[in-house]
Parts: sequence; structure tokens; C-alpha cells
Amino acid sequence: MSQASTISKEIAYFMRRLYKRGLTTTSGGNISVRSGGLVFITPSQTDKGRMRASDILAISIEDLSAKGAGKPSMETGMHLAVYAVRPDVSAIVHAHPVVATGFAAAHKPVDCSLVGEARALLQQPVLAPYQLMGTEDLAQTVAEACRNAHAVLMANHGVLTTGKNLLEAFDRLEVLESCARINLIATMLGGGKRLDPEQLRAIDKLMNP
Repeated sequence: MSQASTISKEIAYFMRRLYKRGLTTTSGGNISVRSGGLVFITPSQTDKGRMRASDILAISIEDLSAKGAGKPSMETGMHLAVYAVRPDVSAIVHAHPVVATGFAAAHKPVDCSLVGEARALLQQPVLAPYQLMGTEDLAQTVAEACRNAHAVLMANHGVLTTGKNLLEAFDRLEVLESCARINLIATMLGGGKRLDPEQLRAIDKLMNP
């Protein structure tokens, strides 16, 4: 199996998993992987719960030409803009998990200092100002937010996570949604108790020795 086929198979698998986990809707969200001079990305107007490897398109970073039968995601420009400012990133997951998107709609931060796993994988998500979906303004706004963040809350829209590979980007999205739920529950219980600065530094040192 070629590298392109393997990447396409993985993208389709993780998109189906995203949908089955209730982290996005039939028509919502997109996933991409950068490999060499290509960005492999999910198509537009395709059932996310039935995504197949043959549905995945390959976009040339150099001339933006597309290989594949479908129509590239309307957020392709956003993915390309993030890759342009983050050479360390090789995968992006964008979706609309309900609770984390609720925080994005409320313009409220998801506090990742409540649980160690969230701090370790996400540091602190950034809130990006609202821009119309599929536009260059959205692409540039999210790319700027990604410069120093692994996770972005897209105001009144959804969330985006990055990773050095697809598993890491997907894991970060799941952890972000889990942390948003924990934030909500802790608030209902009277307020969460944050890890103190020394404890947070210990986590940061563990992840970046």
C-alpha cells in the first residue's frame, strides 16, 4: 500500500470515529494531513459517518491543484494557513464537539489547569475571534491563533486541534471536549480547584524534559 493510500485510509477512519463519538455532525468538520508537498483532506458534502479512503483529496501546497473526485472542504484554506505558520504540525482536526463549542459560543475559556491530562496535551486553548466560515479572514485568524497553541476555540463556530501526527491531533480534540465537560461539571459543583503553579510546572517539565 502506498503512503498516499495509507494516509487517506487513516483520515477516513478518524473522520468516521469523530462522527461515531458524537464530536461532529454529518456535514460538519474536516481533517487533514500534510505529507511532503501535499495536504490530504476530507471532501465537502460527504457523509462523515461513511467516509472512505477513496473520498480523500490531495491538494498541492505549491499550486493548490487538487487530485480526487470530490470537492475539497470549504475550510481547505484554513488548513493550509495553519500549516504555513506551523512547520511542526502534520495533522489538523476541525470539528464541532457540543460542549467545547458551547464554550466557543459563549466566548469562555476552557480551563486546562483543572486536570493534568488536559494541561499536558493542550497547555491552554486560545479563543479565536469569529469570522465567516470558509473565508480567508477565518483562515488567517485561526492560523494566527495557532502560532502558540495546540487547540483553538473558534468563536461561534467550533474547535480546531493540531498535532505532529493524526493520532495526536485527534487525541487533543477528544481531550479538549472532555476538559470542557469537566469545566462545566466543576462549575455546577461550585467551582473547580486548579492545580497550583508548581504542579503545572511539574507537568510542563514532564512533557518537555
